[in-house]
Order: sequence, then structure tokens, then C-alpha cells
Amino acid sequence: MMTLNWHAVYALYKFEMARWFRTLGQSVASPVISTGLYFVVFGSAIGSRITQIDGISYGSFIVPGLIMLSVLTESISNASFGIYFPKFTGTIYEILSAPISYIEILFGFVGAAATKSIILGILILGTAGFFVPLQIKHPFLMLFFLILTSVTFSLFGFIIGIWADGFEKLQIIPILVITPLTFLGGSFYTINMLPDFWQKVSLANPVVYLISGFRYSFYETSDVSVAVSLVMIFAFLAACIFLVQWMFKTGYKLKN
Repeated sequence: MMTLNWHAVYALYKFEMARWFRTLGQSVASPVISTGLYFVVFGSAIGSRITQIDGISYGSFIVPGLIMLSVLTESISNASFGIYFPKFTGTIYEILSAPISYIEILFGFVGAAATKSIILGILILGTAGFFVPLQIKHPFLMLFFLILTSVTFSLFGFIIGIWADGFEKLQIIPILVITPLTFLGGSFYTINMLPDFWQKVSLANPVVYLISGFRYSFYETSDVSVAVSLVMIFAFLAACIFLVQWMFKTGYKLKN
């Protein structure tokens, strides 16, 4: 049975967290302020026309979606840049030549990225409390979804960071794929408001399951069942783990 080198994991984790704390203005203040603007714009402009959804005030209804929007974006961004920058500077070879396994490298980078996203999600949740009344009916389930989503998409961001060979590629998937999917995933509405055809189309969007399960932990209302949401997240997590394992085993864009 393999024993993890926790000293190596902590060293990588500490380095990534230290880099994050040096850029708190960009890493924390910007997403929190942006979320506040969403409440002002969407809560006031749209909330005055859509007063309630499923018996919940519109401002409160969009809180889980806004948190997921920020958590998904930041998880991918932090993890992808965290592993891409050592590739860009060439220090990745020092990490790869060190007596540590790819699992320990993964724990260090992905653990730090997930921690940043969880902290950000909690800060946004606290910020939301200044704008709208909040009710979390299942706090442990909410925290579980927050951690699971942060880890899963930090792992996905780690894959993007290995795959990217330029700063343009580093941004193309988050901007052109993840952000549109998040906005179309029920962040600001329930898919039950859509025509039947578009409801079926929306079920092909994996972000729907994330936001739906997370929203259930707040208000016990969701577009799909919590069990289905969890199955979808774990399936995506398993796919990411398999892909990372293959990348390290083959040295894909790491050893050439």
C-alpha cells in the first residue's frame, strides 16, 4: 500500500495558497464585487418583474446559481493556472523529477485550488446575506455540494492547464464553454419555465445538475432529483481522475 508524502503535498499546497494570498484583490475582491453587482442588476431589474419562483423570492432564488457560477469559474481558473505556470516557466521539470508521485502533485495543486473556491463560495454566501434573506435547509448537504463541486472542477481545471500550451488555450474553455453552460444551466431561472423542447435540451447541460442539487440544499426545490445530481457529479469526477492518470502515465504535454 502506497504511503503519501504529506510533506510534499503540504509544500505544493502552501506555495499555491501563498500565491493566492498575494493577489487577494484579483482573486477574492473581484468575484465578490461582481456577485454584488449581479444582485443589484438581476435582483432589482428582473426581480421587480419576477417576484417569486417556486414560492421563493427571485433575489433569494438566484443565490445558489451565483455561488456555483463563481465556484466553477474560480475552480477551473485557479487549478489551470496553478499547473500551467510551472510549465510556462519550466519549473514543472523540477517537480516531476522530485521524489513525489503524481497523486501527491495532484493533491497539492487541486487541493489548493479547491480550498480557494470553497473560501470564495462561503464569502459570496455571506455577501448575499446583505442583499436578500437566506435560508439553508440542509447546511451539511450544501457544504458537501460546495466541496464536491470545487474538487471536481479544480481537477478539470488541472487537466486544462496540462493541455494548454498557451495563455489563449488556457482561457478558451472557461470563456467559450463553461461560462455559457453556467448561464444556461438555471443560474437565474428554473428550467421548468422553458418550453418542453428546451427543457429536454437543458438536461444535456451538466451544469443544470450541479445548480439543481445545490439549490435543493437551500430551499428543497430542484429541477432534477438530488440523487441524479450526485451521480452526474461523481461520473464527471471519475472521468477527470481517469484522464489525469492517463496524462501522467503517458507524460502528455509534461515530458516533451
